[in-house]
Amino acid sequence: MSKEHYYEVNLQWKQDRRGVLSSPVLNDTIECATPPEFPNGIPGIWSPEHLYAASINSCYMATFLAVAENSKLAFTDFSCKTVCKLEQVEGKFRITKAVITPEVTLENAENDYEKLLRLFEKSKAVCLVTNSMKTEVSLDFSLINTV
Repeated sequence: MSKEHYYEVNLQWKQDRRGVLSSPVLNDTIECATPPEFPNGIPGIWSPEHLYAASINSCYMATFLAVAENSKLAFTDFSCKTVCKLEQVEGKFRITKAVITPEVTLENAENDYEKLLRLFEKSKAVCLVTNSMKTEVSLDFSLINTV
């Protein structure tokens, strides 16, 4: 595997505060807009803030799945929620905190619960997106299910 990779995303402005994201290597597009909390924002459309949280969430999932596979963790379900906090710091808007809440159903909770907690932490530690940002990222383990 090469040590350098490039990911191209293009944006075409449509009207008002709306645009469309695309990539030459992907089939789907994503409509994006200023969120409704800002002047002239548009509700119901993906915003940069939602995409930021989605980047954290999707990278955490990909990382967890790889780490769990390498560690032979047996589970039947994985889902994840990420909530980001946007606030004004020193006169500038910043996403200061992100809380990742993974939800996992283990096949053998009695033997694998502690292992799962270690894998959650390891996944956070090696997630390339969270390692690339200055946002404080934490984990919430409150939704772990067992069979």
